[in-house]
Amino acid sequence: MDKIKMTTPLVEMDGDEMTRILWKMIKDELLLPFIDLKTEYYDLGLEYRNETNDQVTFDSAEATKKYGVAVKCATITPNAARMTEYNLKEMWKSPNGTIRAALDGTVFRAPIVVKGIEPCVKNWVKPITLARHAYGDVYKNSEIRVPGAGRAELVFTGEDGTEVRETIHEFKGPGVIQGMHNLDSSIESFARACFNYALDTKQSVWFATKDTISKKYDHRFKDIFQEIYDAEYDEKFKAAGIEYFYTLIDDAVARVMKAEGGFIWACKNYDGDVMSDMVSSAFGSLAMMTSVLVSPSGVYEYEAAHGTVQRHYYKHLKGEETSTNSVATIFAWTGALRKRGELDNIPELMEFADKLEKATLETIESGKMTKDLALITTIENPTVLNSENFIKEIRKNLEERLNEK
Repeated sequence: MDKIKMTTPLVEMDGDEMTRILWKMIKDELLLPFIDLKTEYYDLGLEYRNETNDQVTFDSAEATKKYGVAVKCATITPNAARMTEYNLKEMWKSPNGTIRAALDGTVFRAPIVVKGIEPCVKNWVKPITLARHAYGDVYKNSEIRVPGAGRAELVFTGEDGTEVRETIHEFKGPGVIQGMHNLDSSIESFARACFNYALDTKQSVWFATKDTISKKYDHRFKDIFQEIYDAEYDEKFKAAGIEYFYTLIDDAVARVMKAEGGFIWACKNYDGDVMSDMVSSAFGSLAMMTSVLVSPSGVYEYEAAHGTVQRHYYKHLKGEETSTNSVATIFAWTGALRKRGELDNIPELMEFADKLEKATLETIESGKMTKDLALITTIENPTVLNSENFIKEIRKNLEERLNEK
């Protein structure tokens, strides 16, 4: 069969460790044999980010704005141990945080539901979509290691020279300080993205912060969401038969655990990072969750919601066999290809994405899967495949689907 032609490139952001290995396998086995793949490539592996002083991350974000659709591999956000391991010039910030800030978007994450993998929370019968604010908070923070006794102050200096000061703490000895910020405009974009997505998918929105403790920072989120909902969405939600409500984050966690699913759980940046991992893991596996960053201008960046699978990578480097789940990374590619096909009016590309997803799920449902799924499946006597053979088995199913008349 002729390869599917593309007209506009995808922005391709390569990544780190085991997911980088899977990235190449997926391209070689599942994409390049069938698609005349056009991408503008950016290497976001930690070594090259360090070499370019992280400029490559900013360049990839600008390219995403230009072309409208990107697909991203998982990347390392370095800590102190990584500083030594990779001999870094500095502890570079999260690439995801940098890209989110550049695009001012919202991250929507939802579990990939497949027969034979049942949620450990038995009452979850529908997917829970996490809407994660994509700007600010700890991902764009400033930090100081306090050397000794002294006063720490939070200071804002206006353009007219006026100052606002708050004492953070009177230190008697060493400690740490962290400064965070957010923007009304970004919170407004977040709120509208959540409400619009809710109307598109006919799902209610739950939003939660800790405004009882953070009476200005978190309370600002609460107020903006309520103001926008009351002014722009109340009647639309009622007509659609869905609802919006706000609650404290700890109350939201309790409610979520007792709910049946089928709603959007809107979270601030850090809460969304943590809770999406909890939800995906409870639905089956961290490698079974889609993630898409959507900007207010209609730019899309697809990625897997999990990390770089460091432990498997070290085994791979030793020549040992791994059984790493590549499903979320495959779905990042299919999401990007489908959106590219939609925007460029290439139905063949959209159909290919659909068939690749179905082939992936059918592989698991036939009892052939990676070790993480074999440990939790209800399918009897599953066949555990290594990383490469799982992808090759998906290719067999994909070829059968592509050959169907």
